[in-house]
Amino acid sequence: MNSKAMPVPASTVPFFTQAESFERQWPRLSAYLDEICESGTYSNGPRTAELEAALRDYTGARHAIAVGNGTDALVLLLRAAGVGPGDEVIVPAFSFFASASSVALVGAVPVFVDVDPLTYNLDPAALEAAVTPRTKAVMPVHLFCQPADMASVLTVAERHGLLVLEDSAEGIGMRLGGRHTGLIGAGGVLSFFPTKTLGALGDAGMVLTDDDALAGAVQRLRDHGRPALAPAPATKARATTPTAPAAPAARAEYARQGELPGTNSKMDELQAAALLTKLTTLDDDIRRRAVLADAYTRRLRGIPGVRRLPTVVERGEPVDPVFYVYLIETDRRDALVSHLAAAGIGTETYYPLPLHLQPCFAHLGHQEGDFPHAEAASHRTVALPLYPELTLARLGRVCDAVRSFFTGSTS
Repeated sequence: MNSKAMPVPASTVPFFTQAESFERQWPRLSAYLDEICESGTYSNGPRTAELEAALRDYTGARHAIAVGNGTDALVLLLRAAGVGPGDEVIVPAFSFFASASSVALVGAVPVFVDVDPLTYNLDPAALEAAVTPRTKAVMPVHLFCQPADMASVLTVAERHGLLVLEDSAEGIGMRLGGRHTGLIGAGGVLSFFPTKTLGALGDAGMVLTDDDALAGAVQRLRDHGRPALAPAPATKARATTPTAPAAPAARAEYARQGELPGTNSKMDELQAAALLTKLTTLDDDIRRRAVLADAYTRRLRGIPGVRRLPTVVERGEPVDPVFYVYLIETDRRDALVSHLAAAGIGTETYYPLPLHLQPCFAHLGHQEGDFPHAEAASHRTVALPLYPELTLARLGRVCDAVRSFFTGSTS
């Protein structure tokens, strides 16, 4: 495997890249990969167990259960919590598709509410009005750079006896009052999609919870409904040849009996190794993202046509934001995106169609105008390049291009 990162052309500022970070971390990662290939254990093995332990330590969770991706994490969390047909789950109308599709996939009905126009998180004022006798849970989403207003969400949930299940897919490192996102309600999830603050080489996810019963159900559901099998210790020994007798651990793998209908969503050892490697620099990466976000804010503040820059709001308790993306608003979003693309600058549109207007939810009867803040965000928001290896010089190029679009000048 060639560990050399392809150089990024001087004229290009990609929206996201991991090439430089993996170039630096290649010696550690390659040692993991050699060990995995020699052991013959490629899924839910010792490196996955090591990652789960590391994330328990990092987040303070009693349980961290590694799964195949962030969407599976949401589905498994909902199933483990007993959410299913006949239930309603309240979700914000402005979020990634999986926030709502996961609810539908367990047979429940997503009930949409509008978002706070400043933070893009679920609006607690809209939450109470959406509760019905069929409401089983509320799923706040910790979006972009800061936690949702969990104190208000919990107040409403306690008043109505609702489960609080957090879509904290973007929330690694975010804390509210010292509690990591995903652990403020009954449980939450992490996504390790490559663009995330802690990103894998492909798809990977995790469920976080302090609830023993919830964790046990997730552990079974991720592996065909079977009880957990302790992973074998890491070894340098080469894999058993196909003609050799099966090892006791392999026989135990097939002897376990399904206790409930589960699925196959175990984490690959390769992804666990990549995440263990990147976890060693996570806090440094988060600090670097904060520096870059501050630089963006200083350079973009006051530009005519830029309606809004990220604002971290006070919650009455300490907030630890994490800039997963740097999001701005403008009424000329699509034209700005085209202008930046012509200048060799990548962007990402979050999210061009709000959840209540997605075709698969047409049967719920929503129409334009139902959730005005979510719809405005879908029309106006765009994310600029943000990753730890982004240089201030390239960030300056992005800001100059944004300014030139609105004013015709870079100064």
